[in-house]
Amino acid sequence: MQLSEFKIIVTGAARGMGAHFVHRLAEAGAQVAAGDVDEAGLAAVVEAAAGLPGKVHARRLDVANDADVASFVEFAHGAMGGLNGVINNAGILRDGLLVKKDRTTGAVTKLSREQWDAVIAVNLTGATMLVRDAVAKMVETEQRPGVIVNISSVARHGNRGQSNYSAAKSALAANTVTWSREFAAYGVRVGAVAPGMIETPMTQGMNQKARDALVANIPVGRIGVPEDIWLAVKFVLECDYFNGRTIDVDGGLSM
Repeated sequence: MQLSEFKIIVTGAARGMGAHFVHRLAEAGAQVAAGDVDEAGLAAVVEAAAGLPGKVHARRLDVANDADVASFVEFAHGAMGGLNGVINNAGILRDGLLVKKDRTTGAVTKLSREQWDAVIAVNLTGATMLVRDAVAKMVETEQRPGVIVNISSVARHGNRGQSNYSAAKSALAANTVTWSREFAAYGVRVGAVAPGMIETPMTQGMNQKARDALVANIPVGRIGVPEDIWLAVKFVLECDYFNGRTIDVDGGLSM
């Protein structure tokens, strides 16, 4: 499909990679339904896209809320006059070791259930429910073809201090295969892109020592930028023969 043909949902659209995806799609003439909990950020994204060939329709979206997800899909379909794509980008970090013993005091701390639940709710359950409702709408309206792009992570292979995040992102990669098989009958392809270390507000909030150590281990010698990931997302959207696979875009980083 050509980018200009898309009527596509982008989650986590208020900043970072999501905002970049929205802008690139609008540049190409696509219609985009941009969702995020950050309404001020969404307003800025809409303003930045003013005058571009495409159209950005923005509304608050909490992917961890089932009713919000269902309502947003209806909003997106109505605002764009159809729906044939999703970029499943919304995500949060609540890092911490599962079990940690303080070297000085000997005190043992554990990853909280709240940290676990928050990440799973947004990064996995929310992403899954959005795909469910968006594809259901495509099937109901007999829209084909359709494309889902899941944003996974290099951390899906496992990363210290990210039990919750790794679990969610590995599940998204696995379900990329599952959904590609389930949705094939409806003309919907599913692909995933797994970023490595990318310069976004999320990674800027990382512990500096951990951040520096990661960057030092990237063979290409630099942190990635949202455009690096967009190039892979664009490929998944446009290549009608790509399905059920995850593309790693990580500069060669191995965690």
